Amino acid sequence: MKVSVSIGVTLVISLAVAGCKSGSVARPGSIETVQAHIVEVKQAEMPIVERATGTIRARESATLSAQVMGRVERVLVREGDAVRAGQMLVILDDATLRASADQAAAAVKAAEQQQQAAQSNAEFASSTLARYRQLEAQKSVSPQEMDEVTRRAQAASAEAGALNAQANAAKAQQAGAKAMLGYTRVAAPFAGVVTARMVDPGTMAAPGVPLIQIDSAGELELQATIPESEIAGIHKSMKLAVTVDSLGGQRFDGTVAEIVPAADPASHSFLAKIALPRLSELRAGLFASAAVPLGTKPAVLVPRSAVVMRGALACVYALDANGVAQLRYLTLGTAYGDKVEALSGLSGGEKLVDNPADRDLAGKRIEVQP
Repeated sequence: MKVSVSIGVTLVISLAVAGCKSGSVARPGSIETVQAHIVEVKQAEMPIVERATGTIRARESATLSAQVMGRVERVLVREGDAVRAGQMLVILDDATLRASADQAAAAVKAAEQQQQAAQSNAEFASSTLARYRQLEAQKSVSPQEMDEVTRRAQAASAEAGALNAQANAAKAQQAGAKAMLGYTRVAAPFAGVVTARMVDPGTMAAPGVPLIQIDSAGELELQATIPESEIAGIHKSMKLAVTVDSLGGQRFDGTVAEIVPAADPASHSFLAKIALPRLSELRAGLFASAAVPLGTKPAVLVPRSAVVMRGALACVYALDANGVAQLRYLTLGTAYGDKVEALSGLSGGEKLVDNPADRDLAGKRIEVQP
């Protein structure tokens, strides 16, 4: 047994020495090489943009209500109907007001007849007074007769003046009655579209109670709320990009048409009205937002095509100094077209694998694909 062990140890030592003399060294397994397109991370100055949200509304909008109490007889329009300026929309029962108008007209007629009689009497008294003055010059009338004729002329003139005032008052009452009668007809103040109908026949209308709402056709605007910290960044006639989420994030060019000069004391914000282009897909009532520029900032921009999602996490394959891909998780920020801001995890100038798809490239050497 002792002899065999010695021979084995001697054999191992001999093989080791022979290996060292031959110069052969054991090598680790080689790294797999994969071809892929490469993109570069860019460092750039990008605009700081805040989103001002609001609602798209018509440039002109009116909520019509009755100015007199009355039962609704007819409603001539429905939601979505296009109307022209002056078109009749709602008709109220006018029996009571029509009777008042007829009564006022009769009062005017009576007052005018009395006015004519008094005027005729005043003219006769005035001509009589003129003749008596001629006779007085000829010493043909007594002073007493002259005084009586003078007083009758003065009284007739005063009566004519009083009846003239009564006639004017009657005409004013008639005009008021006609105006009240006209309030039983509710007409469109401008051309547009009926956006709400709040009344049906048989309903009792009252002053101030809404009946119909109309929005002007064509011209729309975004009424956006601007915080007081951002109001200095916008001005009238400024161009802003408006995004409508319900239209798939579609963007439109808007122009600041008006900035309400006073801030809302509760929210400390200003109302900006941004004129929008006339497009069929834009409608009143849609939620939208406007991009308000507030300066620039340095940003690390990553091509969107290099970003892959691992569950809810965004990551990229970044190349080290040896061209080996390493999986790097990112915190993403604002999107700029085909690039997105990396808030952490990358720096400008780094190389990334483009369109990695579902491949697992971590630890693999990347060869630039021609």
